[in-house]
Amino acid sequence: MMNLLAYGGLFAAAFLAATLLPLQSEALLTGLLIAGNQPVGMLVLAASAGNVMGSVVNWWAGRYVERFSGRKWFPVKAETLQRAEKWYRHYGRWTLLLSWVPVIGDPLTVIAGILKEPLWSFLMFVGVAKPVRYIAIAAALLKMEWIG
Repeated sequence: MMNLLAYGGLFAAAFLAATLLPLQSEALLTGLLIAGNQPVGMLVLAASAGNVMGSVVNWWAGRYVERFSGRKWFPVKAETLQRAEKWYRHYGRWTLLLSWVPVIGDPLTVIAGILKEPLWSFLMFVGVAKPVRYIAIAAALLKMEWIG
């Protein structure tokens, strides 16, 4: 039961952290890794899966949110959106390898949706990039001998 709570909670935290909500999942992963009650690989997998799925929500939202960009309540100014689109068009889908980076990563996944990045390529790049953060955390803790 505790394993299910740990994996489910970590998945949920990583899922929500990947959306535009100002949350993080790294602290929970670190705590669970230090506690040492679950295999490292399974924790990294749960966090990575949740984070990728949360990014898919951003991509999906991006596919449908642009139709509201002219409204007063829309949270992003047209100039900011155009700048982000220009940057994404210039560097292409390779920018999704930065989707793990705090602050810029989540908006990148929304922009990918707005610009109609195909889901297969979105998942390919984000599926590689998102686990990097969690693998790095686990590797750092292993190196410091806090887990293992």
